[in-house]
Amino acid sequence: MGEPVDERKRTTLRRFAALGASTSFVGIASGAEGETSDSRSDVPDAIRGYLSTTPGAHFSKLRDDLKLGTGETQHHLRSLTDAGAVESRRDGEYRRFFPAGQFSAFERTALGYLRRETPRRMVIELLESPAETGSALADRLSVSRATVSNYAGELEDVGLLDRSENYVVEQPETVLTLLVRYADSFGPDAVDFAAGADELIRVDRS
Repeated sequence: MGEPVDERKRTTLRRFAALGASTSFVGIASGAEGETSDSRSDVPDAIRGYLSTTPGAHFSKLRDDLKLGTGETQHHLRSLTDAGAVESRRDGEYRRFFPAGQFSAFERTALGYLRRETPRRMVIELLESPAETGSALADRLSVSRATVSNYAGELEDVGLLDRSENYVVEQPETVLTLLVRYADSFGPDAVDFAAGADELIRVDRS
């Protein structure tokens, strides 16, 4: 019964390892308990490859998507962090991971919130059209006003939202770029938004 799982794991690791191999660090420790000799050398590169396409993923998502064990994931993330290949930041109850040195503090914060469904939907809606009030935004999203108010307060506190007049996304070009570049890793709403982003950019620049 275990063999099919092992094969799926090897396939997943090798797919992401191909992405990470070009920038892998030499000599990163491997050999976490429970690994096979076939898979252990692929794990660090697989994590790097995965984070190159899914920056800001939290621990559980990375572990599950790569079909790793908890201890195995902890071991390799610690090794990659110690080697300077990966960095992380605390985001509420989550710890999110990023390729080291590739994102500014603002971008890391934005990626964390874009990985949450409701804040992402709020940001997408506001990039397409700023809202006059939180109530108006709640109506457009068909969510409660309290939900919008709570998340809007968080987004404002971390510098992603300006509520001084209308509800407006801060550094919209940066946020839009992140949404488009990593759309496939966020969800269908981001993919749909990215499909029309060229038109939005043309409108903004006109």
